Amino acid sequence: MTDIQTTAARRKLPVFTGFAVLIALAILISLGTWQVERLHWKEGLIADIAARRGSAPVLLADIEQMLASGSDIEYRPVTVSGLYVHDKERHFFATWHGETGYFVYTPLQLADGRYLFVNRGFVPYESKEPEKRMQGQVTGVQTITGLARNKLPGKPSSLVPENDVAKNIFYWKDLDVMAASTGLDKGSVVPFFVDADSTPNPGGFPVGGVTEIDLPNNHLQYAFTWYGLAAALVAVVAIAWFRKGGTPASQ
Repeated sequence: MTDIQTTAARRKLPVFTGFAVLIALAILISLGTWQVERLHWKEGLIADIAARRGSAPVLLADIEQMLASGSDIEYRPVTVSGLYVHDKERHFFATWHGETGYFVYTPLQLADGRYLFVNRGFVPYESKEPEKRMQGQVTGVQTITGLARNKLPGKPSSLVPENDVAKNIFYWKDLDVMAASTGLDKGSVVPFFVDADSTPNPGGFPVGGVTEIDLPNNHLQYAFTWYGLAAALVAVVAIAWFRKGGTPASQ
């Protein structure tokens, strides 16, 4: 390479570096702005859920109408009446207040003959079998107030174990499989769950009111991180520039 070519190549380096810095800066600022937008969305979602949970309970028909119209029914208070079919209860592996056990999902037979799976609440590991908590196996028409919960579209993660239907242990809430494993026809099952509130059951089990809402909101922290990296990049470039006397790299 001749001296002229070498000099030309050196002159191009600051230009390429400048473009690279501008592109990196644009990406960092875009990521920070995206996190700010996500922050506003998450705050709105949290406020919306809080408003739903604080609203008066509605009837099951109202929830079904919301679902049919495309409205989000998640965490909406609802009151429903029916007969528990205890011999078809399903067990969802869970921990509650640091104790291992199960959430008991029991079909509630409605007046129209359909079934609604109700999460009645938590029982300890050693109380999985209904025979060990017979007082809580209430009979007759029951009126339950709780929160509507959406049917999951699929397995939440590949890390979640497969449901052990043979042992009646579910690791994720597959409503269709829960229903099928009890012999219930899919068409006779309401397409969502209800989490019962904390109204005490006889004998103390199941313990209701187990719904937990955990919506991490770290978007402000992430925004500061991206904007901070952008500011650091500008600082590094500025320091390098001033050290070279505010001129392009020496020839």
